[in-house]
Amino acid sequence: MKQDIHPKWYPDAKVVVDGEVVMTVGSTQPEIRVEIWSGTHPFYTGTQRLVDTEGQVDRFMRRLQRRQEMVKQEEEVKETAKPVNLEVDGMDLGTRATKALKEAELTTVGDVLELLNQGEDALLALPGIGQKALIDIKRFLRSEGLID
Repeated sequence: MKQDIHPKWYPDAKVVVDGEVVMTVGSTQPEIRVEIWSGTHPFYTGTQRLVDTEGQVDRFMRRLQRRQEMVKQEEEVKETAKPVNLEVDGMDLGTRATKALKEAELTTVGDVLELLNQGEDALLALPGIGQKALIDIKRFLRSEGLID
């Protein structure tokens, strides 16, 4: 066997974490400096510790925030696109019936639907609304799935 080919062995090498000696082990170096060891690793401690590498956590948080904003905007668009929130002009009732509804301060389809729920006579009582306009209103509400 050759002499002096093996490195020097240190039976009491110190393991240092954040400037504190946490244990001693056998090693070929007198001192071993580490950032994470079993006493601080989340797997062993059950706690979470973020190790941010080059701003990955910040980038993830920004992406998450953008995603939440996009979802919120989509919900707002869906809310305004509901048939109940449409203007009376979108019902294509004709000039006379549309004008009559606006004069009665029924500006959205939801307002017309509320009045219709009180009964057909409530709508027919409005000046300028006749049987044809009532039929057109019901046809529109059925096509949008608001009534049966």
